[in-house]
Amino acid sequence: MARFARAQVVDPAAGRTIDSFIDALLLEDGLASATASAYCADLRRFAGWVAKSGGQIEKVTAAQIMNYVGQMLADGSSAASAGRCVSVLRRFYRYLLREGIIGEDPTVRVERPSAVATIPGALAGEEVEQLLAAPDVKTPLGLRDRTMLEIMYASGMRVSELVGLELAMVSASAGFARIRGKGQKDRLVPLGEEALAWLERYLSEARPQLAIAGSCDAVFLSRRGRAMSRQMFWVLVGRHAAAAGIERKVSPHALRHSFATHLVNNGADLRSVQLLLGHASISTTQIYTHVARQRLSKLHATHHPRG
Repeated sequence: MARFARAQVVDPAAGRTIDSFIDALLLEDGLASATASAYCADLRRFAGWVAKSGGQIEKVTAAQIMNYVGQMLADGSSAASAGRCVSVLRRFYRYLLREGIIGEDPTVRVERPSAVATIPGALAGEEVEQLLAAPDVKTPLGLRDRTMLEIMYASGMRVSELVGLELAMVSASAGFARIRGKGQKDRLVPLGEEALAWLERYLSEARPQLAIAGSCDAVFLSRRGRAMSRQMFWVLVGRHAAAAGIERKVSPHALRHSFATHLVNNGADLRSVQLLLGHASISTTQIYTHVARQRLSKLHATHHPRG
C-alpha cells in the first residue's frame, strides 16, 4: 500500500519491514499521506545508515540509535528534526515488538534531543501586502496564485490543505471552507471578505480557463488542468516573494505562521488560534505566546516612562 519517495536502502528486507509499518499506520491511525511519506523517508535513511555498518534495523541497540541522532545534529539537522526521527523510531520499534519481530524495544532508553523553542518566521504586515500583490492577476495563473496566497493568509491552512481543497469543500456564500487536516480530521475555517472576493473572481474568470475536459474537482488547477501540487506551490511562493523584493526566503509555512502571529498580536486567544490552525494540542499553539510577549515587551519599552 505505502509507496512513497524512497531513500536508498541497502537491505531490501528492511524496506519491506518499513513498508509494512507505514501501511499499518495508514490503516490503523489514518495517518496523513504527507506525514507517512516523511516517516518513510526518516526510516529508510536510518536503515541505510545501519546497513553501511553491516547491521540490520531489527537488531540495533539504543547506543546505535543515539549515535545516529548525534550524527544528525552534527550534520546540521535541527533538534526538532532529530526529535521527530526519535519519535518515528519509537513507533517503529513498538510496532516490531507488537508483531513479534523483535523481543526488546531499543528505544526505551533513548531520549528526544532538547529542542529550543523558536518563534516562527512570520512576515511583517507590509511584507505580506507585497507578497499578495506580486502575482499578475491579469492572467489566469496569476489570478490563481493571488487567490491561493490570499486564502492561505486569511485562513492559516497548511499547504497540503490548500492544494487539497475541492469545489464541494468551499462555500463562498457562507464564507467558510471545510478543510481535511491531519489524521483525516475535518474543520471549518472562515475565509474573510478579501479572500472570498478573490476566490469568487478566480472561480468565475480563471478556473474555467484552466479546467479541461474531464478535469478534477480541485479548486486550484495547474496550467494542465490538474490539481496544484504542494511542491509547485512552494516554488510559486518563493518566486513571488523574490518578485516582491522580499530578500529572505519565504515558504508557504511563513504565511501560516504570519496568520497565527498576527491574530495573537491583535488579541486573539490561543484556543481560537488552535482551532483555526487545526493543532491537536494547545501546546503546539503555545509557541505563539512568545510572539505576544515579544510584542508586549516592545510596546512597554517604547511607551512606558521607565521602559
